[in-house]
Amino acid sequence: MVSTIIKDGVEWVLRELRKAGVSYEDARVLVTGGAGFLGSWLCDVLIQQDAKVTCLDNFSSGHPLNIEHLRNHDNFTFIEHDISQPINFNKKFDVVMHLASRASPFEFSKFPIQILKANTLGIWVALGIAKKHKATLLYTSSSEIYGNPPPKYIPTPEIYNGNVNPVGPRSCYDEAKRCGEAFVVAYHLQHGLDTRIIRIFNSYGPRMRAGDVYGRVIPRFIDQALANTPITVFGDGTQTRAFTYVTDMTNGLLCAGLMPAARGQVINIGNNVETQIIQLAQLIKKLAKSNSSIKFYPLPIADPERRCPDITRAQQLIRWQPTTCLEDGLKATIKWFKQIA
Repeated sequence: MVSTIIKDGVEWVLRELRKAGVSYEDARVLVTGGAGFLGSWLCDVLIQQDAKVTCLDNFSSGHPLNIEHLRNHDNFTFIEHDISQPINFNKKFDVVMHLASRASPFEFSKFPIQILKANTLGIWVALGIAKKHKATLLYTSSSEIYGNPPPKYIPTPEIYNGNVNPVGPRSCYDEAKRCGEAFVVAYHLQHGLDTRIIRIFNSYGPRMRAGDVYGRVIPRFIDQALANTPITVFGDGTQTRAFTYVTDMTNGLLCAGLMPAARGQVINIGNNVETQIIQLAQLIKKLAKSNSSIKFYPLPIADPERRCPDITRAQQLIRWQPTTCLEDGLKATIKWFKQIA
């Protein structure tokens, strides 16, 4: 079963895509990481647009329930596979969307090798598939490639090259994403492949892992607030993030995947409104009607102080910008978490 919240969200994305003139009808699309949080939303919208979708996932962070309702659909094929391992297909693809990777900071120390493989070997395999089929390749990179930008680069534009530590605690993710981008650019230059790199900023919404033991901030705060247990804030909470609701993110990814102006481009997709983590904790506590206290713990090593994208390029090239305010998105997310509890 698909919740009303998700159905309504998919319908909203479909309306926005129609306004933008973006249609995947009859397109043959491979989505790696398709059973994950963002991947499953893409699969839902693509199926509703009458695309032929092949979803590939090894369930390292995705969940079978996210795609269970699609299993019997004529246009949907699921393959359980680790994209860091080569795979051959008998079918042709028009678009390859590479989303497969663990993404939570608290997974970086537990699964660093798998994360490295997904964003180096994984994107290499995905690029090989796209090259073989002359397909468009969409790579979901990350704001993590920017590391900890200085104040003059907040909001952060795509031309900023980053401030990261190649041997630091986050290196398995941020350096792997940077390597993945280099792979994509190499295939674009050497083989003329139609590629698009999307740097995703913090996303949230229904289908995020509930009770996320690996520490993604919004599901952790919601889980704690609903249980009336202490909400755990690292540092003093003044560090910022820019949170994008899943429908806005899905719309942006799908626009970037087809719009001609995005070819060969690197584009930030994210909300351009900064929120302090302490403000986020207080808002979730309020919306969940929680009695939780807020407890402070030491800030993890190399945790970025501020995150906020410059989305000028997205606005100009694919006519995209977020429309869902944080409070509305959190209300829907909290409601979904209550439903699955």
